[in-house]
Amino acid sequence: MAEALPPTPKAELLIDAALANTLLESQHPDLLGLSIEIVESGWDNAMIRLGSDLALRLPRRSAADPLVLSEQLWLPVLAPRLTLPVPTPLRIGTPTAVYPFHWSVLHWLPGEASDVSPPDSSEASRFAQFLRSLHDMKVDSYPPKNPVRDCPLTDKKLDTEKRLEFLGSKTDWITPQIMATWNAALAARIDLPTSWIHGDLHSRNVLVFNHKLSAIIDWGDMCGGDPATDLAAIWSLFEDEGARNCVLNAYGVSASTKARAMGWAVFFGAILGATGLKDSPRHAQISKTILERVHRDYTPQS
Repeated sequence: MAEALPPTPKAELLIDAALANTLLESQHPDLLGLSIEIVESGWDNAMIRLGSDLALRLPRRSAADPLVLSEQLWLPVLAPRLTLPVPTPLRIGTPTAVYPFHWSVLHWLPGEASDVSPPDSSEASRFAQFLRSLHDMKVDSYPPKNPVRDCPLTDKKLDTEKRLEFLGSKTDWITPQIMATWNAALAARIDLPTSWIHGDLHSRNVLVFNHKLSAIIDWGDMCGGDPATDLAAIWSLFEDEGARNCVLNAYGVSASTKARAMGWAVFFGAILGATGLKDSPRHAQISKTILERVHRDYTPQS
């Protein structure tokens, strides 16, 4: 089974300082000469710090190109209405002969990913407020489609259970409580209307500065979906159960929505864990953290 599960996607081309300078020279020459620091790469994009105040977001594979285009189109619309900063593109870059993808120039947002620098429990209410500002948003046009997120959790059943089985064969993270949580989520009724969602909201995509939430990043998966998808993030963000409950109470969730949120947390744990055990210790640790917290929060259904 291990060989049947995909690893972290590989970059399709080398993204380095030389490429960044080439792109800047051809499209934004006034930014040449600023210091360049390769910060990190995720599944889809590389982030480069440009000087002290700017950043470059460059797709590392073709699947990320439409996601960057979605960010360029929608983040300027969403940003003024959200209660936490997001990486709104300042300038855009277009494909060239040496680099076939769209790319963005952004403000550099201070902070570290929350898996490295967790937020204080007191930030729970601010996180609930952010989620409400996103999920309650009214826009003239409908959010972009995203078949991997704008779907019910039941559409994820086969793939997620394959990953849970793999994790269960390699770790002790997949407990009876995890499986009961997953099955309860599959059975839970969707009792909220489709709304704007971030779609990939976990600890690596939430920045923290001085123990406070400072920004929400990596919006390529944004779409219209079940708000419970984003509520799942509390099991990767907050160690304290009281903080997790504070988010749920401040947001105002039903028992059905909580069940689905816990199921989406299991989904994110399965995705990050199955690839993480292969080639990303960081993602494996995020997975372990999520699943351990979901395990602790499990309550048998009456």
